[in-house]
Amino acid sequence: MIRRLVLWGWRRANEIWFVLRKPSVHFSLGFLTIGGFLAGIIFWGGFNTALELTNTEAFCISCHEMRDNVYEELKTTIHFTNRSGVRATCPDCHVPHKWTDKIARKMQASKEVWGKIFGTINTREKFVGLRRELAEHEWKRLKANDSLECRNCHNFEYMDFTRQNARAAAAHSTFLAAGEKTCIDCHKGIAHHLPDMQGVPGWDASELPPLEAPDDTASDDIRRLGEAMRNLPPAVAVAAQ
Repeated sequence: MIRRLVLWGWRRANEIWFVLRKPSVHFSLGFLTIGGFLAGIIFWGGFNTALELTNTEAFCISCHEMRDNVYEELKTTIHFTNRSGVRATCPDCHVPHKWTDKIARKMQASKEVWGKIFGTINTREKFVGLRRELAEHEWKRLKANDSLECRNCHNFEYMDFTRQNARAAAAHSTFLAAGEKTCIDCHKGIAHHLPDMQGVPGWDASELPPLEAPDDTASDDIRRLGEAMRNLPPAVAVAAQ
């Protein structure tokens, strides 16, 4: 029985080898198979390299629409410069890390090329006019994926509530823990200026402080408050919380 199996396997191997060696018009099937495999590796390597090149901050801010608007805003936040020296770049927050999700996001971003060609936000005035719409697109995307890009760095399982202020600890330990809220629900404007927030759920425009300048926003006030709290002596900071 074993001998029959060995002989059958040998015959099948010879048949396969014969097919691989059998010439096509000009090349053997084996040559075409190996050549196709190598060509596939080269294509995949080139495609992945090009994909990663478009996934860098340098690529993102190569367009003046990004460099002169949202990038300048990012530079004033803790996500750009902080005591630990760990910073987030454009793709960290706007491009998923998983390959399949990343491809889907890149296909979605192809519409942005259309906007670049036709100058949809090629001036500061156009950008400010569409800021709310652009922000809502990102809020909706992050809400749908449960703030996936935020969670790539911030892991709820390892949050130390004792090192958070009372308001943050209360929100994280209840709404976030129960899945009722996700990061973007409370952290809009964490890296860029907020648009007009009138009508946005959870934001009451009447409670926001008045703007000191045309480009001043609620996110600036939140940032300044956080900086002030960090500069307070520990005892005073605890009392303020």
